[in-house]
Amino acid sequence: MKDDISIHVDAIYKNFLTYDKPFYRLLQMAIRSSKSLFREHAALTDISFKVYKGQTVGIIGRNGSGKSTLLQIICGTLNATSGAVHANGRIAALLELGSGFNPEFTGIENIYMSGQVLGLTTAEIDSRLDSIISFSEIEDKIHQPVKTYSSGMFMRLAFSVIAHVEAQILVIDEALAVGDAYFVQKCMRFLDDFKKRGGTLLLVSHDSTAITTLCDSVVWLESGKIRAIGDSKTVTQEYLKDYYSKQQSFAQQEDLDSDSSANENEDFIDPRLELIKHSNLRNDLQLIFPESYGDKFGNGAAKILDVRARTNSGELLSWIIGGETVNLNIKFKAIERIDNPIVGFILRNKNGVSLFGDNTYLTYFDEPRHTNQGELWECTFEFKMPILPAGDYSITVAVSDGTQENHRVNDWIDDALIIRSESVNVASGLIGIPMRQITLRKKISEATNG
Repeated sequence: MKDDISIHVDAIYKNFLTYDKPFYRLLQMAIRSSKSLFREHAALTDISFKVYKGQTVGIIGRNGSGKSTLLQIICGTLNATSGAVHANGRIAALLELGSGFNPEFTGIENIYMSGQVLGLTTAEIDSRLDSIISFSEIEDKIHQPVKTYSSGMFMRLAFSVIAHVEAQILVIDEALAVGDAYFVQKCMRFLDDFKKRGGTLLLVSHDSTAITTLCDSVVWLESGKIRAIGDSKTVTQEYLKDYYSKQQSFAQQEDLDSDSSANENEDFIDPRLELIKHSNLRNDLQLIFPESYGDKFGNGAAKILDVRARTNSGELLSWIIGGETVNLNIKFKAIERIDNPIVGFILRNKNGVSLFGDNTYLTYFDEPRHTNQGELWECTFEFKMPILPAGDYSITVAVSDGTQENHRVNDWIDDALIIRSESVNVASGLIGIPMRQITLRKKISEATNG
């Protein structure tokens, strides 16, 4: 295996034997005949891919697609039926929460047991013990049996151990989903630093934002087979599109209806003119209206006709200034009756990371709206546009019906509106929140006055 490859998964197949009744398993072993009392279930079929050093690869797929089985084979806790996995470096894995821990042992005892399983000597664990406990922040519970731990405490201890193994490859399977927000952020900072140090990360998560933020590429599994491999943004968006479309009948949408043609001749205004002499750090955001929308899907019960940005007085905008109020206007037509329409939007950066968004569900929770077939509807979101670092952004819009947790997508459009940040602002982070006031002044203490 080449030195620049961390993991090479080569034609992996995994079949499980299933028996209708438990004693059939013993009977099969006893009779040793050619008659099979079992059925073979193909969990993985011809899985092949390479992960290069310093790369972060996400594995996505619906429940039962084979993600956890694949990770167990990569980590060596499960044997493949055929094929091979080649790893170049020490692997530390955080698979099923609490796996590798003895519930009767204390936290200290499990640190030693888990550390030795991961390849550390007793002396190495001794030298890192204080740091492991400190990182986990459960010092007051470390001498108690882990069966008394909450799921969050389990995750803290397990992650702390793998963080101190000094492995070249980390494999994490959904474990971070149970941690409290503070510790999850701590883990994310560790993973970001791990990546910067050239570590290789294999991550399974249902959190599409985590996948697009952390991962360079993504492997999409479906029914034990590879559906797609590619960059994280493209594959994740395709996966989400497939996920929603399989919950309902897929309907390919057309481009803009003639209903929106009336907007073509409206004049745009440029509000930058009012502020052009007042600041050289102004965040100028150009709005680009694509001739054709990005990916579209839905069951066809509604059709989005137009997506625009306007001032409070209704004038169309071609430019927005970061920190100024904007009205995002979404027009749609009800192709069928919709009992509880939900209109929403998401602003994403060029990597597909969701920065912010909202929908109408909570606003009309007590008094749901109803649409009749053929009616035209309009939804407006009024908000202050965040300050955006230089680069391209896009707005995804959708119309659904149902509830926040259980809904059907009627019409979904990616890249309905493109925003190009033309100037660099002093704000840092993914987005900048406009400040109402910033002050810096010398504080004279009472002691000094006395």
